Amino acid sequence: LVHAMNAALGAVGQTITYTAPVEAAPDNQWKSMTDLMSAMNSGDVDTIVVLGPNPVYDTPAHLGFSEAFSKVRFKVHLGLFEDETAAASDWHIPAAHTLESWGDARAFDGTISIIQPLIEPLYGGKSAHEVLAAMLGQTDKTDHDLVQAYWKQHVPEGKAFEAFWRQTLHDGLISGTASSSIDVNLTDSLGGAPASVSPPKASGMEVVFRPDPNVWDGAAANNGWLQELPKPLTKLTWDNVVWLAPSTAESLGLDNEHVVRLQYQGRLIEAPVWVTPGQAPNTATIFLGYGRRQSGRVGQFIGYDAYQLRRQDSPWFGQGLQITPTGGRYALASTQLHHAMEGRDLVKVDDVAAFNAGQISPEELQTDKPSLYNAFTYKDYAWGMSIDLSACVGCNACIVACVAENNAPTVGKQQVRNGREMQWLRVDSYFAGNPDEPEIYHQAVPCMQCENAPCEVVCPVGATLHSEEGLNDMVYNRCIGTRYCSNNCPYKVRHFNFLQFQDENTPSLKLMRNPEVTVRSRGVMEKCTYCIQRITEARITSQEEGRQVLDGEIQTACQQACPTQAIVFGDINTKGSRVAGLKNQPHNYSLLAELNTRPRTTYLYKFRNPNPDMVKLEQAA
Repeated sequence: LVHAMNAALGAVGQTITYTAPVEAAPDNQWKSMTDLMSAMNSGDVDTIVVLGPNPVYDTPAHLGFSEAFSKVRFKVHLGLFEDETAAASDWHIPAAHTLESWGDARAFDGTISIIQPLIEPLYGGKSAHEVLAAMLGQTDKTDHDLVQAYWKQHVPEGKAFEAFWRQTLHDGLISGTASSSIDVNLTDSLGGAPASVSPPKASGMEVVFRPDPNVWDGAAANNGWLQELPKPLTKLTWDNVVWLAPSTAESLGLDNEHVVRLQYQGRLIEAPVWVTPGQAPNTATIFLGYGRRQSGRVGQFIGYDAYQLRRQDSPWFGQGLQITPTGGRYALASTQLHHAMEGRDLVKVDDVAAFNAGQISPEELQTDKPSLYNAFTYKDYAWGMSIDLSACVGCNACIVACVAENNAPTVGKQQVRNGREMQWLRVDSYFAGNPDEPEIYHQAVPCMQCENAPCEVVCPVGATLHSEEGLNDMVYNRCIGTRYCSNNCPYKVRHFNFLQFQDENTPSLKLMRNPEVTVRSRGVMEKCTYCIQRITEARITSQEEGRQVLDGEIQTACQQACPTQAIVFGDINTKGSRVAGLKNQPHNYSLLAELNTRPRTTYLYKFRNPNPDMVKLEQAA
């Protein structure tokens, strides 16, 4: 259907190109796995080497991979963690991380890149290249030697290897290796109107299996940043749940945190429920990646194992799920209501046609009101941010980027339940309309960097103060933890370090941290700073070169990570800068403008552009 729509839109050859695969994928990957298991069960496999994956955990349980694996005489596992497959193996070889390894790879368009390490392996890990070379008797070869030796045999014609190698490492890719596009045509079966399809008849509900949006299939389960990252829509942390539609949950007498028994194709698990607007009625979505039995200190013994229900013949969805309430409850940690601002006009939404017709008055967007504060003139830079609500998809990439950039600590599930998460940025989700078919809106909320900042006037020690460039700065070594600033902040974007969350002794964690940002201890108020370290670096560079900071030269961490470019940062004093232009748009507005805090962070309306014909069809239905 996607191919047919792109063809109907004339997108083929314009925004869509087709390329031939470099290598043909196997017709049936499950058959390859079942053939291996049959060989293991029959005793035909003497030695097995697993390079990275964790099949003891993530193979559908009904296949019995663990039992077949145990019948192999000698089992070797290469992996980043001592996971379930490692525990079932005779040897576990610590793997070098991708950032510690040499290698090569193809991009989606076929372009070849040479993977270069950022650091030497911290713990003596080995790459898959080195393990395979050792199996072939080349025990003295490093992954650098192996990759280089391969490309010595594949130097483009007319080029000397040394020059080619250095140029490739400099560029990061081998030019001219992209796959050529091919011409394709729709088959007759896709060219016409799709035939009507009747849903299969089966008792029970439909079950849908999805990778977890944070830890994926479980490979990232031991990552504290991702475990504590609030999941899209639900804002849950440190667990997986069963999504049910509001109408379905009501019919079953269920609410959030109720534990249910899931029975599917003869197998049982128990899991907590989360009622999710927009979930399809009579359908349950369950998430992979949890229920780990061995994954490291952070990730194991959390949540339920969906692989116990997943089946080879229907890996993504199936009919016949039975849900039975157990009467029990399971405590979950969601950040959705920790910093509530309900009852106010937060997310402004309108149809494009109505806005263009002038149905929104300029007074509704006016933010400058009389103030008791003296006006301040910014002679040089005046930093500001614009967030486009039409572009934000609520993916939360900005949050984890901010955590990594600014050394924000991970606090754990219980402290999140106490409302003490330390992320400097949040993405609020809002639902409107029919709970089973709602409109869903997302709003990223960092520190607003207010001109009339309510936090600054109440700090008894001047730890939070206004800079000459309009930033609401924090001087951490002045803060004595009164928390007056947080009480006075209407946006609730400040976070207090109640406990000693930072591990200041483990050497590898020191290497993880950004050295340009202070590592805070307990008793300190923390908040977004517009990545002041990046601003300072650009300012110093421009001063050395005798020029102004260029528009777009500074990107905050959240802006850099945003896949839809919803976040724009820059100098609002510079005429023609992108952020200044956005702030002059008629649909630019300030959050809680009625408080006259005059935020430097402003928003652009969330616009809808419904197809009039579709609206008429819905009304007729």
